[in-house]
Amino acid sequence: MKRREEVEAGQGSTALDILQGDKLSSFGMRFDPVQGGGAQRLHMIRESFIREMTRLAITHQAINLSQGFPDFDPPRAAIEAAHNALESGGNQYTITWGTLPLREAIAAKMEKWYDLRFDPNEHITVTCGVTEAILATLMGIINKGDEVIIIEPYHEGYLPAVVFAGGVPHFVPLESPDYILDLDRLRDAFNERTKAIIINTPHNPTGHVFTRQEMEGIAELCMEFNIVAITDEIYEHITYDGHLHFPLATVPGMADRTVTISGLGKTFAMTGWRLGYACTLNPLSTILRTVHDFMTICAPAPLQAACAAVLQLPDEYYAQLKTDYTQRRDKMMEIVRKAGFLASPVQGSYYVMADFSNWDFDGDDYSFARWLPANLGVAVVPGSCFYGTKGMGKKTVRFAFAKKMETLEAAGARLWR
Repeated sequence: MKRREEVEAGQGSTALDILQGDKLSSFGMRFDPVQGGGAQRLHMIRESFIREMTRLAITHQAINLSQGFPDFDPPRAAIEAAHNALESGGNQYTITWGTLPLREAIAAKMEKWYDLRFDPNEHITVTCGVTEAILATLMGIINKGDEVIIIEPYHEGYLPAVVFAGGVPHFVPLESPDYILDLDRLRDAFNERTKAIIINTPHNPTGHVFTRQEMEGIAELCMEFNIVAITDEIYEHITYDGHLHFPLATVPGMADRTVTISGLGKTFAMTGWRLGYACTLNPLSTILRTVHDFMTICAPAPLQAACAAVLQLPDEYYAQLKTDYTQRRDKMMEIVRKAGFLASPVQGSYYVMADFSNWDFDGDDYSFARWLPANLGVAVVPGSCFYGTKGMGKKTVRFAFAKKMETLEAAGARLWR
């Protein structure tokens, strides 16, 4: 295998290290927010590692397989609908919880795909991405000191959302290398202080699709301990090899305690549009809407019109989406394995968590992630930034494969040289 060139080994740290202020990662914080006059809560948070890796990719002219955005355009129907909205006066505030045509389209989609029925006037809120929907939900239900269970590895936005809401994170790991959820271990995390749990399936960054058994086990604990489930289902239509997305809200008894969150960015290659939505019954819907109203007022109006149109695409679109992503998944797995990484099969989403233990590299995942774009021209994300438990993910990095096939081919050529 390739030997690394002389680089300074970084002092990698997990998200929890940063939360507790134990030490800073090799990427470092740009300033001390508390000494600089910022709020105490900012001492627990730093800039996004994922976005920082994108900046490193630009600096080194590397192929960006770090941040999870496609390098191809949305469907033509979406672009044309956005143009029409811009040119026909759709440029002012909308109703805070979203345009009626988009809410109706989301309601129809939820009933068609999952037999979940939501009143578009009462139960659906259009947000500025999934990130805002999660934050608005937590801000509306969490009191200071309430515990929120986060299944790790997790998207790096979950921890700041819990912190901003005044909650306390409680991490439960998926069991590697297959990233299975141990329901007994999950039960141990529940207690009288638990107020909510965040579930992401299909899962970023591992590619695990939670099974019906896993989801029913989560549901049983939510009902037993009377807590709210917040589900991030943004990759719902990107699954492989017969694995199917199973929404938690479809489990009997979970409809009135689940906030089902998804969006348009991943399914329709429009991540920069920042359009998500939350579906939930009252009183949770009213709570979420109240926070959303004062947090962002409304999502971008002309883009909502475009998304209402794109949700009318026929079933053939989703079939082709799965075919295209299966090809990208297969190519990415070929690349990482041929390059000497260890990786479990990806069941859903568009990421691979890859172990670089077989590389002759002395540093941790942070120094490895710095070294790759500088020396081989490929940018990835250090694995431990997806963990709150100290020491986990130190020999892993995340690859994103929502790219053109020629982009992946080029990345493979750089990693194999």
